[in-house]
Amino acid sequence: MELIFEKSRPGRRGVTLPAKDVPAACEVDGRYRRGRDAELPCVSEPGVVRHFTGLSKMNFGIDSHFYPLGSCTMKYNPKFTERIAGLEEFTSLHPLGPQLVRGAMLTQGALEVISNLGSVLCEITGMESFTTQPMAGAHGELTGVMLIAAYHRHKGNRKKYVLIPDSGHGTNPASAAIAGYKVRTIRSDTSGVMDLGEFKRSLDEDAAAVMLTCPNTLGVFNPHIKEIADLTHKAGALMYYDGANLNAILGKARPGDLGFDVVHLNLHKTFATPHGGGGPGAGPVGVKKDLIPFLPVPRVIRRTDGMFALDFEEPLSIGYISPFYGNFAVILKAYAYVLLLGRKGLIEVSESAVLNANYLKCRLRKYYDIPYDKDCLHEFVLSASRQSEKGVHATDIAKGLIDKGIHPPTVYFPLIVKEAMMIEPTETESKETLDRFVEVMIELAALAEKDPGVFKEFPRTTPVCRPDEVKAARDMDVCSLSG
Repeated sequence: MELIFEKSRPGRRGVTLPAKDVPAACEVDGRYRRGRDAELPCVSEPGVVRHFTGLSKMNFGIDSHFYPLGSCTMKYNPKFTERIAGLEEFTSLHPLGPQLVRGAMLTQGALEVISNLGSVLCEITGMESFTTQPMAGAHGELTGVMLIAAYHRHKGNRKKYVLIPDSGHGTNPASAAIAGYKVRTIRSDTSGVMDLGEFKRSLDEDAAAVMLTCPNTLGVFNPHIKEIADLTHKAGALMYYDGANLNAILGKARPGDLGFDVVHLNLHKTFATPHGGGGPGAGPVGVKKDLIPFLPVPRVIRRTDGMFALDFEEPLSIGYISPFYGNFAVILKAYAYVLLLGRKGLIEVSESAVLNANYLKCRLRKYYDIPYDKDCLHEFVLSASRQSEKGVHATDIAKGLIDKGIHPPTVYFPLIVKEAMMIEPTETESKETLDRFVEVMIELAALAEKDPGVFKEFPRTTPVCRPDEVKAARDMDVCSLSG
C-alpha cells in the first residue's frame, strides 16, 4: 500500500476555503511565519478517507479479530460507554473548570463521577480510599510504591527491599527501582506460585513491601496468600496488589480482604475501556486507612453541604503525579461499565472468563505442553517446547496465528516458562470463536510435526509479511521489510 505522501499530487486539495473577506485583526510577527509551505501531502478528501480506511483494515483490533493476549485482558469494549464519554456535557469541560463561583464548584457532575468511581472501586477491592490520577497500570504501580515509600519515611522505617516473585510483570521491579528500592526476586515452586520457604527466608526487617499479582501470570491463585500477608505485616512491610489480573476474581475475592494494603487497577483492562496502541489508560490506586494521608493531590471531597470540591491541603501527600485529575474519559467509561453490570454482572464476568480459559486449556492439553497443568483462573500458559524440538518456536506459532486472522497470545512471558504462550480469552468471546482458535492451534501443532519449515514463511496473508526482526527494530521503514 502506498504511503499518503506517495499519493500526493501538487495542487490537489481536500478542502477549499472561501477567500478572506474581513481585514486581519493583527499581523503575525515575521519571526514566527514560515519561510516555505509545510511539507504536507496534497490529497483529495476521498483519497484521505480511503487511505486511512485501508490502513485500518490492515490492523488487528478487538473489533475485528479474536485477541487472546495473556495478562492484558483485551476484552471487547461496549460502545455505549464511548457514547457516554462523548457527551458534550463532559467533552466541553475544561480541566481548569473546577473553580469556585459564589462558593460552589462549577463542574459538580464530573467531580461526582470521580468520587463515585472511587467509592465503587473501594467496594470492589476492599480498599478505603482511591486516587484516580495515575494514567496507566505502570504509572499506578509507581504511584503505589511511592505511597509505600512515603509511609515508611513518615514512620522512620529504613527499608531497602521489595520482594517480587519471578513470575511478576516486568513493571514491578521497574516501579520498585524508580521508587528507590532494591529488588529481591523469589522463585516459583513446582505448583507455579511463589515458593513459600524461599519467601520466608528472604523476608526480614529491611523489606518495604511484597508485590504480587493475584492470580499470577500463570493464571494460578496462590493458596498461601493470607499466610504471606500475615508474615509480611509482622515484618513491618506492606502488601502491594498488581491489579492486572483482577478480571479473574471480580466479585469473588477482594484484595483488601486477602491482606493487601495497596492496589492498582487497570481500568483499560478489567473495566472494558479501549486498550492498546499506547492508550488511553487509567491506573487508579487504592489504599487502606494508614496510607490515605499520602495519596496524591488534589483529592475530590464531599463537603458538609453536599457539594463536591477539590482538596489541596494534605501535608503528607506525595503531591502531584499527573496533570489535573487523571484520564477522565477512561474514568467515565469505567464508571458507566460498572453501573451497567452491577454486582451480579461483575461476578458473571469473572465466572465466564475463568470458564473460557479452562475450556481452552483442556482442549489444547494434548497438543501443547502445559508446565503447570492445573485448574487455572482467567488465563493459562502453554509451552511450545514440544514443537521447538522440530524447529518451530512460540514466535513461529504466533506468526501462524496471524496468517489465520487471529491475534497471537503473549509469547515468551512469563520468563519462567520456556517457549511460553500466555492465553487469556476473556469473558466476551463466544464458544464459536474459542472453537475456531482451538482448531487453528491444533492445525498448527500438526503442521509443526509434518512440515516445520513452512513456519518460516508465515505470515503470508498480511500486508507486511515476515520481516527481518532485528532490522525491523533498527530500521522503521517497514515498506522495505515486507515480503
